[in-house]
Amino acid sequence: MNARTVDRTLIYGSAILLALWVIVPFYLIFLSAFSRPNDVFVYPKPLIPTSFSTETMEFFLQSTGVFASVLNSIAVAAITIVLSLALGAPAGYALARFTFRGRQGFQLIVLATKMFPVAILSIPLAVAFLRLGLYDNIVGVALVHTSMALPFVILVTAGVFAGVSNELEEAAMTLGCSRFTAFLRVALPLALPGLAAAAIFTFVISWNEVFAASILTLRQRTLPALVLFALQQSPLYFKFAGGFFMVMPAVVFIFFMRRYLLNLWGGR
Repeated sequence: MNARTVDRTLIYGSAILLALWVIVPFYLIFLSAFSRPNDVFVYPKPLIPTSFSTETMEFFLQSTGVFASVLNSIAVAAITIVLSLALGAPAGYALARFTFRGRQGFQLIVLATKMFPVAILSIPLAVAFLRLGLYDNIVGVALVHTSMALPFVILVTAGVFAGVSNELEEAAMTLGCSRFTAFLRVALPLALPGLAAAAIFTFVISWNEVFAASILTLRQRTLPALVLFALQQSPLYFKFAGGFFMVMPAVVFIFFMRRYLLNLWGGR
């Protein structure tokens, strides 16, 4: 009984520490983003805010290019999710359902693509996109983000489809469904929680990615690229407001998709 109590204490204590590790910095950024600009330099900061002001956030939102960059980030993330799931889900299904020559090698190649940082590809990417007419284009940025998210989506969906009973698809095919129809009507609905999880992480990857967006755009910048570009010439309160605004869409997106994650983990 004592050992069980110690184990539960360690588990809950670790969970609380991890939660605080995430929540405390976010809360401090929130305090600075919703205070008066001059209050950013006050030290020590009160943990409970004594005043609330939208002046700092309004300054950020009204800055040149912010609204357009937000629209660009949303468009890039949406295209990335569609392309990643359209390409990754069939590949993950094939890995989970079929045994073919080179299957292990394909999985190794998928993992190996994550070994190479985007930085070493910056010049070849810029040159290739200039020749293809995709430079300074949100479609080009979305293609790079898709290549970054695709290995993750393939491996996640492969695990998800492996957990879907193959007998259900076989039963559907005995009742007149083709392999593709059985995939659409049986396997895909059962795999939706896993696909939602893959979509969440794909959105986060695309929304927060800054390097490719910075080197491949000049005017059509995403929000992280714009904030990075403005860091050296912007006041401190602009940076806090930008950091808070960059975090919130991912939090909201995860909040609305959380029920799929709970279904994936067996929650109600």
